[in-house]
Amino acid sequence: MITGKPFVFAAGADITEFPNAARELAIEGSRAGHELFGRIRALPYPTLAAVNGACLGGGVELALHCDARTISTAVRHFACPECFLGIVPAWGGTQLIPRLVGVETAVKFIVANPMRQNRVLTGPEAFELGFADLLLEPAEFVDESLAFALELEPSQTRNGVRHTHENVTEVIRKARARLDGHVHGATPAPYKALELIEGACSGWSIDEGYRAEEDAVGELLPGRQAQASLYAFDLVERRAKNPPGRPQEEPRPIRKVGIVGAGLMAAQIAALVLRRLEVPIAMRDVSEKALANAREAIEEELSEQVAKGRYDEGKARFLGSIVSTGTTYDHFADCDLVLEAVFEELETKQQVFAELREHTRADCVLASNTSSLSIAGMGANVGIHFFNPVAVLPLVELVHTDDTDATALATAWAFAEKLRKRPVLVRDAPGFVVNRILTRQMTVVLDALEHGNTVEETDEAILRLGLPMAPSVLLQMVGPRVANHVLETLHEAYPDRFQLSETLANYAQGKDEIVVQAHEPKTQDEILEAALEAVADEIRHLLEEGVVADAADVDTALLLGAGYPFWLGGIAKFLDQTGRSERMFGAALTT
Repeated sequence: MITGKPFVFAAGADITEFPNAARELAIEGSRAGHELFGRIRALPYPTLAAVNGACLGGGVELALHCDARTISTAVRHFACPECFLGIVPAWGGTQLIPRLVGVETAVKFIVANPMRQNRVLTGPEAFELGFADLLLEPAEFVDESLAFALELEPSQTRNGVRHTHENVTEVIRKARARLDGHVHGATPAPYKALELIEGACSGWSIDEGYRAEEDAVGELLPGRQAQASLYAFDLVERRAKNPPGRPQEEPRPIRKVGIVGAGLMAAQIAALVLRRLEVPIAMRDVSEKALANAREAIEEELSEQVAKGRYDEGKARFLGSIVSTGTTYDHFADCDLVLEAVFEELETKQQVFAELREHTRADCVLASNTSSLSIAGMGANVGIHFFNPVAVLPLVELVHTDDTDATALATAWAFAEKLRKRPVLVRDAPGFVVNRILTRQMTVVLDALEHGNTVEETDEAILRLGLPMAPSVLLQMVGPRVANHVLETLHEAYPDRFQLSETLANYAQGKDEIVVQAHEPKTQDEILEAALEAVADEIRHLLEEGVVADAADVDTALLLGAGYPFWLGGIAKFLDQTGRSERMFGAALTT
């Protein structure tokens, strides 16, 4: 029986060996895994993998080479994330998984889940799908797994086909079509994984499948997408967990949080603060109706937590009871941190912070969730810019001004981390990082629309990068009014680079009307190239102005705040890999 240390069964390969890997090293690494795991598979007695904790990539493949598997109900991470990283499972996963659970589940597990922001299964979910023979509670997991191992018969079919493969061609065809709609051919790994799964279901022997995996990873690992993924993985898993710029000062304790505003973002932030910090929250808005709606949204979130088994009803009622709402600031006097989330209008925000200073303690940290306006101009101590949906996107742009107190910055940083967010430190400048990059890209799209291109043409041009969302969809998600406000803010600061758009102004007013300035449509190649050059130019300005310290901060922000795929490496890495940075600036953006 093979099991792991507490909380971890096995987490796969050491990817620190992957950067700059040559084809030969990739094939050698894949073959080494096949040979080692093949020895387990060939043992002359029954073998059992007791999956007690996180089981990822090569860990799943190790378990698959055993005759049987038990899995704990406590397992929270069971997945093969290789396609997310620009490669494929190459220690037998593409061959054994479809043999064990069938082609549809294999496609979902190996391809669809990684491409959906690296979705993972829990132990119970993995058991339901057929990955394990027995689901056990954690308390006696090892003892009960040993008892199960002793019951295994030596004559049992060893890693044989447990699933009849039907409709393989149709399942693979539909999966390819979904991939085309999702990544638009921008990354080869998921397509290669489908080929390997199809081969496993179409008569390949195990050894033939192993050789095909070796050839596939030999082709993919040295490629641009896999190498960009390794860069992105390093940013998100290492650099963002110990980021440059983290304040060394001791943060103030946060025992009560104030939120000014009761709109969608304010309610989302309040619910998250309540869940993560479990401290009293004071909410203020000029509208009683908005406050009632916000309270209702918070109550719904607490009810969902009860339904998921994370709280009992008593705790949910208690957390709901520590949210106070009102149209005055009377309940803000003892707040340690207040976050403003009102309409994006500088004068309104200035008034809010002037009023807050009259009703809060002198050491209370006054923060803003603005997406583009000057933190110093509105009178806040610091910016804490969340991204929508708040519960999902891990990025927080932590905005400091020339006058931001070191302790206030440390407190805001600690607040973000307690919410399980990843702060990226940025200097107070219009649009900060993510909105500035996305808006610069949007100016190219709007210009194409106003010169005769269709929405479908501009969407398809940008989607060829493999981005998670078409420009038109992103615009609707952000909201045309907000997007137009951000553009106006950036135009005021940088008129040469951020031209106003009559079309976006129409959208903001609720009119679905494109204002065509001239009929001079561009090809999709021309639109994409113009967008990439505009983004590259804006990154250069961000670095020259000192808005961020490094291009890696831009990439981290796009990965965590805009859902950019790992295999694109953010965007600066892509610009470097494709030679655009060198051509435009004479040097790479990333180091």
